[in-house]
Amino acid sequence: MNVLQAERIESVKSGSFAALSLSLAYGIMALGNQLVLAKQFETLADLEISTAANLLFGGAVACLSGFLFGITYRYIIREDRNSHLQDGAVLAFGLVRGSAQVDVGLNFQNGFWSFGVLGVESILLFAFARFTLDLAIYRGWVKPFKSS
Repeated sequence: MNVLQAERIESVKSGSFAALSLSLAYGIMALGNQLVLAKQFETLADLEISTAANLLFGGAVACLSGFLFGITYRYIIREDRNSHLQDGAVLAFGLVRGSAQVDVGLNFQNGFWSFGVLGVESILLFAFARFTLDLAIYRGWVKPFKSS
């Protein structure tokens, strides 16, 4: 197997770890939003998921976002252990996803707080994916990208 093929396999592994962890974290947070926040706080009632299709679509988006994050994160951090690069990757992905949700929330009369919660949730989701990837790299399950 050549070096390019090996790097691609490691990138797919990295993306898969992140996709799985982000999807799992999304499911847990969606359940928490549904059972706790939407029921306890009237201003967060918009967090209640109306159909299973909405939950599945959100999970699919989380999975795809996690996969793309995992591949990108591996290339961003390379063999460096620079916490600024790691934090920056999480914030970049989290803020892009969260900002889109807040932007949508501004179009609804009572949606600002709900979408604000989802914005913070986005950063937490990518932080969890980062933790999973860092653990996978530490354990040797995924090899970091080698700088040339």
